[in-house]
Amino acid sequence: MTGKILVAFIVVTALIAGGLLYYMQVYAYYYDVTATGTDDVQLTGKVSGLPETILYEDFRAIDAASSPIRYRACFTTPTGLDQLRDTYATYPGAEPRIAPSWFDCFDAEAIGDDLAAGRALAFTSQRNISYGIDRVVAVTQDGHGYVWHEINECGDKAYDGTPLGVDCPARD
Repeated sequence: MTGKILVAFIVVTALIAGGLLYYMQVYAYYYDVTATGTDDVQLTGKVSGLPETILYEDFRAIDAASSPIRYRACFTTPTGLDQLRDTYATYPGAEPRIAPSWFDCFDAEAIGDDLAAGRALAFTSQRNISYGIDRVVAVTQDGHGYVWHEINECGDKAYDGTPLGVDCPARD
């Protein structure tokens, strides 16, 4: 009888711990980002080399203080993809990060498919928004836009312990 009680206790404890862990990863740390209406969506200009705000609507975003790569946002823009391509710096090799399932406007797999098929373009929003982290914006042909953070080359080196080299900025 003692063995059955002990097994039941272990199973119940494992289920509670698993549920708590799931909740912490998917819900607990995220919060809604309040749109400022002025600089929520920026792309780095080819000429200026500085982030510039583009026209956007229907902005939704989430973030988490627990990690610099948990930021995700969705928006629409009336600006055409050709005009954006001519004006702003692209971001080669962009790979959208998966968002929590409850943030339904951001489908990383569909965004990645659009990028691979040429139906969307990825742009540099801001380099080193946090050390080793770039903000990336992808815009589709129909004007839907998505924002996420990616680890850049300096971030890869910093996080795996490789010497940074001279091309990486000083860490604050």
